[in-house]
Amino acid sequence: MTLPAAEFGDEINGPLWAAVDNELPALVDLYKWFHANPELSFKEARTSERMAGELKALGCEVVQGIAGTGVVGLLRNGPGPWVLARADMDALPVLEETGLPYASRSGVMHACGHDSHMAIVVGAARALGRLKDRWSGTLVVVGQPAEEIGSGAKRMLEDPRFHQAVAEKPAACLSIHDFPTPAGTLGVTSGYASANVDNLDLTIYGRGGHGAWPHLCVDPVVIGAELVLALQTIVSRKVEPGVRAIVTVGAFNAGAKHNVIPDEGALKLTVRSYDDKTRAKLLDEILHLATQVCAAHRSPKPPVLREADDFCPAGYHDPAFTTRIRGVFERLVGGDKVYDAEPMMGGEDFSRFPLYWKVPGLQFRVGGARANHDRAVGLHSSRWAVDPEPTLRTGATALARAMLDVLKKRP
Repeated sequence: MTLPAAEFGDEINGPLWAAVDNELPALVDLYKWFHANPELSFKEARTSERMAGELKALGCEVVQGIAGTGVVGLLRNGPGPWVLARADMDALPVLEETGLPYASRSGVMHACGHDSHMAIVVGAARALGRLKDRWSGTLVVVGQPAEEIGSGAKRMLEDPRFHQAVAEKPAACLSIHDFPTPAGTLGVTSGYASANVDNLDLTIYGRGGHGAWPHLCVDPVVIGAELVLALQTIVSRKVEPGVRAIVTVGAFNAGAKHNVIPDEGALKLTVRSYDDKTRAKLLDEILHLATQVCAAHRSPKPPVLREADDFCPAGYHDPAFTTRIRGVFERLVGGDKVYDAEPMMGGEDFSRFPLYWKVPGLQFRVGGARANHDRAVGLHSSRWAVDPEPTLRTGATALARAMLDVLKKRP
């Protein structure tokens, strides 16, 4: 769909930077609190409460407990379009090794930067709260649980209370993601930006027995070993060259003793694609190969393939909207600080929000690395943390400016 521009001139940029700068010390404190108090997926109780408190302090109408720990805050400012900004809230089961004075000591860590995402979204909302005479419409701030397991957005969209809160269709959905690029930079991807994610459990069956008499058995270890290699031919031989696709076997478990052939084995796969046609091809070929390899070894029954987690759909950024926001960013921070971000094969369930309403969506990258950053340290590393001041300053200002480009100017 074509989204009308809000006709804000770049004269708004100066007041916007000033509004964020006024909030920056408090935002850094908020970030450090989130960083020091991480919680796992669907267990974000204190995080959710803190997000709700920050939104209430802004004057938002707040609904809590959506999909368990999800939060929605509405900042109304007269008639006009609605724009949604999502922040993911959950952390990872990672033991932090950053050495920061505000490091987590719980064995859970914001190794993917959701601490900065929450602070940035709050900062953008605070900035627009300071500039309410400049825009008209409604900001929808979503604090989403369980992004790390790919099901938080789905659960929120399935909860009737979410739709009672978000009663109107947003004109656009926005999100940010920190990245180990220099702090103060912004990355934008047009078209496909994140992948379809299917996590699969594959069970294969044999006939167990003594390891000294394998001829009397059907060995699922041999079947599984052959299947691990056969699965690698799907992308190289069954998918058109140049099409992005991944089939990864993350685990293969069978047996428990040296001299016992087990009755079954289990493989865990992650499958990545962009378009629906490629996804269907990958899933079909996995089941086909598993069935045929098992049959060739005379398995007593066919393999069973199951989805282990909620399917996460690919993220697609409308090219026209993306180009427009990129221009806004270039004028905001300078063209040398905005880059074309490579599409990734990682998953991001933010994609569910724009897909649900069939509106433009954009998740842009906010550089968070310090000047002396070790390039080997990235997202999900026990040593990853953003450089707070420049990351939050650039991220909050850019997100607020993107929201303004969707909202109406005050008459």
